[in-house]
Amino acid sequence: MKKVFIYFFLFLLIFFLLPALLTKKDSEVSAKVPEKDINEIENQEINQEHNYKNYGVIKLLHKKTGEIEEVPLDMYLCNVVSSEMPVDFELEALKAQAVVARTYTIYKIQNKKHENSDICDDSSCCQAWISKEERLAKWDENERESNWSKIEQSVNETKGKIITYNGSPINAFFHSNSGGTTELPVNVWGGGSNLPYLQVVETNGEEGYEQYKSEVVFTQNELIEKLKTKYKDIIINFDNNEELKILDYTDSGRVKTIKFGNHDLSGTETRSLLGLKSTNFEIIKENGNIKFLVKGYGHGVGMSQTGADSLAKEGKSYEDIIKHFYIGVEISDI
Repeated sequence: MKKVFIYFFLFLLIFFLLPALLTKKDSEVSAKVPEKDINEIENQEINQEHNYKNYGVIKLLHKKTGEIEEVPLDMYLCNVVSSEMPVDFELEALKAQAVVARTYTIYKIQNKKHENSDICDDSSCCQAWISKEERLAKWDENERESNWSKIEQSVNETKGKIITYNGSPINAFFHSNSGGTTELPVNVWGGGSNLPYLQVVETNGEEGYEQYKSEVVFTQNELIEKLKTKYKDIIINFDNNEELKILDYTDSGRVKTIKFGNHDLSGTETRSLLGLKSTNFEIIKENGNIKFLVKGYGHGVGMSQTGADSLAKEGKSYEDIIKHFYIGVEISDI
């Protein structure tokens, strides 16, 4: 009878008490991982493509040689910032450029233009790049170390920061000098290229930079020859003011359409054919010559680099600068 009682007790212990103890132990372990943390882990797995480690090394195409080089992202950004913006600009302007360049790079990685690489070193295609050695060689010897430290600081102090709109990296266009007002992308590239974060904004202080004003002068024959590279049949009666005039302007005040005799050209096409620095220009007839007085430098879309420096001189942070030129955006961590 005693044995039966012992067996019965063991039966209760195995089938009732032991599972209860194990369940309690499992509950205690689960309690150490809050639901929020579990969700974060799941989100990290779902959003793994946005992890900064996945962009640690990029494939850079050197356009002249066709070589593809694997470069750490932040090292690449130092090369870009040192190529795209003067080192004597304010640190906050350089930091804005670093964030813009990082965003532009991530956008290009996610929207590939080159088959076997992420981005190239041609500014007319992607963004400018210069090797550290070449960059140092262009600076005075006694300034090389401090200049490069400033470039590295702009990249390191914004590490992982990109510009997003509705959670996605923006197409972060930038240019040298807006002439006081930026431009809509549709007026540069046409079609459906308008983006909500790229609007017309004004920036004060750009007139103090050498990129703000330029002029190009042609004789009448030189102007005709320039235009004939594309329009062989072009004829202009320079005595008739109606045959050489600006027909309309964009919202930012740039030339939208201009009449050259028997052809109407867009401002962007005129800029390209005549080698003007911007589509923000006026025409003056002077002593038989045709003078184009130009304001600004570049396409005018997105961040103006001299505008960024001007804002930095006013005490604006790199976040302020970015949100001035890109509307409705957030500065996010990858």
